[in-house]
Formats: sequence, structure tokens, C-alpha cells
Amino acid sequence: MAGNTFGNLFKLTTFGESHGEALGGILEGCPAGVSIDEKFIADELARRKPGQSAITTQRKEEDSVHFYSGIFEGKTTGTPIGFVIFNTNQKSKDYDHIKTVYRPSHADFTYDKKYGIRDYRGGGRSSARETACRVVGGAIAKLYLKNISFFAYTTQVGPIQLNESDGLNRRNVKKIR
Repeated sequence: MAGNTFGNLFKLTTFGESHGEALGGILEGCPAGVSIDEKFIADELARRKPGQSAITTQRKEEDSVHFYSGIFEGKTTGTPIGFVIFNTNQKSKDYDHIKTVYRPSHADFTYDKKYGIRDYRGGGRSSARETACRVVGGAIAKLYLKNISFFAYTTQVGPIQLNESDGLNRRNVKKIR
């Protein structure tokens, strides 16, 4: 994993900045035939939408995703899925006061060192807005995995061990979303 690409077999590469024209991504490794539920993806994006809490940015963005490739007649084609989310509420001038000062608890310094350029307009690539692309990739992964169930449990935490004769089975395990 390097740079702006996450994953190995199911791989998401993201692009764009929070105060640029758009954010977007290329998702590779999704097989053909996965039904794409655009309402489900929109609902997932709405869960991360800013402005829902007093401790997050109050910037209002609709986070509407536009797919450009890899989907035909509502199903994945097996080819890379290209998508974009246009930025509609950039107020870059609001960040002029931090041109020469790194914000504490933000990735401004790390971004500067990684890329060798200072994009003070809301953090550039280090903005939380970039997570919108990961939400789209995660939503498509959820659609791909929706008919697959997982059964996992912890057998030991420190010195505490599970007694296998306690009757552990799928019927008595609490389901989580």
C-alpha cells in the first residue's frame, strides 16, 4: 500500500482536495454482476456528511456521487469503477489566516512533509472530506458482501480463556450490523 491507494485485491485509489473542484476515486477488484443500490450509497454518504455536529465543520456539502465507469444497467461490469463527488461549498478564503501556521491536531504539517507543498485551504488531501471517497468504496464493498455472513469470536484475552464446552454456536451469538 502506498500513497493514495488502499487495499490489495479490492483496491481504492482516491484523488482531489477538499477545496478543489472535486474528490473522486477508482475502485478496482469488484467483480461483475454486483447490483449497485445508489440510494444505499447515498445513505452511507449522508451518515458522514459534515455539519451534523457542533464539533465538526459546518460546511454543507450534498456529497452526491457520480459514476463514470464500471457500472452498466445498475450492475458492476468487473472493470474499474470511476466516480466523482463535486465540491459545492468551498470557502478557501476562510483559511487565509493559517497560511503560515500549522493547526494543532490537524495533518497540516504531515501533508506538507509528505507532498512538499502547503495546501492550507482546509487541509487539502489531509481534510476529513477525503473520507467521502472511502465511504463510496466501503458502500460498494458492503453491497458486494451483503449476502455473506461472518462468524468470529475471541478465544482468549490475556489469561482469560473461553471454555469450548460452553456451547458456543451461531444461534446464541448476538448479531451486529
